[in-house]
Amino acid sequence: MTDDLKNQRGYRVANTFVPARPLEPALYLVATPIGNLGDMTLRALETLAGADVLACEDTRVTRVLLDRYGIVNRPFAYHEHNADEAGPKLLAALEEGKSVALVSDAGTPLVSDPGYRLAQMAIEAGRKVVPIPGASAPLAALVGSGMPSDAFLFAGFLPVKDKGRRDRLAELSKVPATLIFFESPHRIGATLAAAADVLGGDRRACVCRELTKTFEEFRRGTLEELAAYYHDDRVVKGEIVLLLAPPEAEEAPGEVEVDMLLRELAATMPTAKAATEAARLVGLPRKDLYQRLLALKGENGG
Repeated sequence: MTDDLKNQRGYRVANTFVPARPLEPALYLVATPIGNLGDMTLRALETLAGADVLACEDTRVTRVLLDRYGIVNRPFAYHEHNADEAGPKLLAALEEGKSVALVSDAGTPLVSDPGYRLAQMAIEAGRKVVPIPGASAPLAALVGSGMPSDAFLFAGFLPVKDKGRRDRLAELSKVPATLIFFESPHRIGATLAAAADVLGGDRRACVCRELTKTFEEFRRGTLEELAAYYHDDRVVKGEIVLLLAPPEAEEAPGEVEVDMLLRELAATMPTAKAATEAARLVGLPRKDLYQRLLALKGENGG
């Protein structure tokens, strides 16, 4: 590489140097690979090369990525331990009309990292925020798991303590969507056992490990099966994403069952209150149940 190229902002792909175009002043949230460095997008490379300021969680991790693509930009540390000090400095750079790129160690910034604070400050200060999409562990796990993807909820990490973990699982038990969690390899066995107890052992699940890396693995089965496989005596390594299938849809009560419930409730409470309570129990519209109860009373002569 010539001295001119060394001093020029840009990136290298397959030994070809690509100059980076100037960036407008903004905070750029740049997704980086979650394992395989080949998953970096061209737009992300140009953004990292062209940014006036490059902020990252760990400069050593980001330097590996920059070296892979011949980017000479100097990374600036921004993480949960120095956010109070580093955040205002990055905001000041934006106010000076500079472009600031933010990356996490892996994946999309603001997903389980402190980047959201910086984004909030930039938005409150009236600065432009530009997402540069790319790799995302929750989405990679979802599409590879075979779980329903029409509705999903990313719930981050579960509490470390058993009671908190079980309480959180109970809160999410009825959510009609695929649940996605990050989990430590040291806790996956305990988490699966707790999930089987709280949600039922026959609920489908998938443990996704080392996504996009050499030993990528998708292990699918029921919670009971997976809890048995990942028992405490099994050594598990690598980053894990856990997915839980949505709960089975409960069958709506039949007309005869609803009528029986309405009669039982109406025997001990006023019509309006009986309809309200029945609506709570069976999940049907109160108005319809009220009219049905009036019809039943009419059939019985009041």
